[in-house]
Amino acid sequence: MTAAGQQETLVESIKFSHKETEIRKIVRTYFHQSRRIGFSTWSLDDRLLAQGLWGDEEVTRYHGGSWSSQQIEDRLASEVAMLQQEGVQYWPMFLLETGEHIGCCGLHPRDKPVDVWELGCHLRRTFWSQALGREAAQAIIAYAFGTLGVAAIFAGHHPMNLASKRFLHYLGFRYTHDEFYPSTQIVEPCYLLRPTHS
Repeated sequence: MTAAGQQETLVESIKFSHKETEIRKIVRTYFHQSRRIGFSTWSLDDRLLAQGLWGDEEVTRYHGGSWSSQQIEDRLASEVAMLQQEGVQYWPMFLLETGEHIGCCGLHPRDKPVDVWELGCHLRRTFWSQALGREAAQAIIAYAFGTLGVAAIFAGHHPMNLASKRFLHYLGFRYTHDEFYPSTQIVEPCYLLRPTHS
């Protein structure tokens, strides 16, 4: 499975300085879009974006707690390597209207022999409660089934994260089992989503 060969749309992501005295234009390629969101790819030059996302302990609260700078660097490097090796990653996403980085959403391999891939979505706190996570996940699910042709999508969540539980139910995921997660050292509920055919 690969994301290569897709039609790409060139857009400008504009980032304003805090004093609004300088505008820096960053040209990014969005390989997939929803109504409000453009999906790009991580590079090792995205350290500030990674820090802004995973450096917020509220974002990583249910992903092992507060992350160190080294953990963030390692996560960014792993996402870059994931794209090179598997053709997917938890893709960074941006508001189409303003170019602001809002988080990441995408796929990781889960069980490749049966073509099951894991969905993950991390949203910067500034953009919570705007239905952007829902929009992003729906866009990635449509991309996974429609463009990549995956057989099924797996997802899990921290048992205390009831918002994620409601989120997955809304997206149509069905509970399958509980599983121990080494990264959090707890047993987490797991879910599966398969494409619907008319």
